Amino acid sequence: QVQLVESGGGLVQTGGSLSLSCAASGRYFSTYAMAWFRQAPGKEREFVARISRTSGNTYYTDSVKGRFTISRDNTKSTVWLQMNNLKSEDTAVYYCAADRGIVYTTTPQRYDYWGQGTQVTVSS
Repeated sequence: QVQLVESGGGLVQTGGSLSLSCAASGRYFSTYAMAWFRQAPGKEREFVARISRTSGNTYYTDSVKGRFTISRDNTKSTVWLQMNNLKSEDTAVYYCAADRGIVYTTTPQRYDYWGQGTQVTVSS
């Protein structure tokens, strides 16, 4: 069992930056691939970024490539999402998720544990 708690959301202007954190409790954090998803009002939850168990591989949805960076520290059981050059279309609730599998997937249903989400609002 893994419990995930996100933090770091807030209100930022277009072009600004935010750093989201996801702290995990429970055992074996390093055995999970970790990901960030987001969900805007009236839209489905969408994949943002994923990092493998040992940080060897990272994946991003096209719309955030070059602007967002996912990272993790297994000694701290924490994963981060650094978001730069934010745009209004980045406004959403951002969720941290854990996957016991090793195969890259962007499908939310394939992830085993979820945090409660943190709101990110980008104003113009």
